[in-house]
Amino acid sequence: MNEQAIRSQYNKLANIYDKRWHHYHSKSLSFLKNWVNISAQSTVLDVACGTGIFAEMLLQDYPNLEIIGVDISSEMLKIAKQKCQNYSNVEFYQSSVSCLPFDNNNFEYVICANAFHYFDDPITALREMKRLVKPNGQIIILDWCRDYLTMKICDLILKLVDPSHKNCYSQAELSQFLASTELQIIDNTKFSFSWVWGLMVFTTTAKLS
Repeated sequence: MNEQAIRSQYNKLANIYDKRWHHYHSKSLSFLKNWVNISAQSTVLDVACGTGIFAEMLLQDYPNLEIIGVDISSEMLKIAKQKCQNYSNVEFYQSSVSCLPFDNNNFEYVICANAFHYFDDPITALREMKRLVKPNGQIIILDWCRDYLTMKICDLILKLVDPSHKNCYSQAELSQFLASTELQIIDNTKFSFSWVWGLMVFTTTAKLS
């Protein structure tokens, strides 16, 4: 992963990020919140949490939910910490997805939203998420879906102009990544909003050995 490029880009964007992407996150993360069957007593790891938008959404309904967010951008995390400063049950850490600083089998839910297309090594990222989820816990991935023509075009353009962008995957390709890391798909779907955005979401769990 070109982590230096990602870190630099999002450190610069942090102060305008929420405003710029408000409509997108309102739609995509509201869908995710309704999709995830969260228990109020759960522990949640939010991978590539950005400015803490999804954590803030979850806390509206589950103010005592234990949430840990990780992101590579220190400036994005500063904003996330400000938003959640009144919640002692929420913590944020700066970390790469390829080496997350937590013990094995530590979370009921590991969630990664709108970030999978940045990962240089998606298999390594999934293995790290799998390592951290508790037995019978869930890993939920929400990301852009190249099955939509508009997203295929976005993918091609971003590869030319955005050094932080890696690859947008199809539903079948993400399924293959999950299978190769022995993650069992519980449910998945595709959805779109506006004329541009086409996304997919997968709920998975680690296969029992």
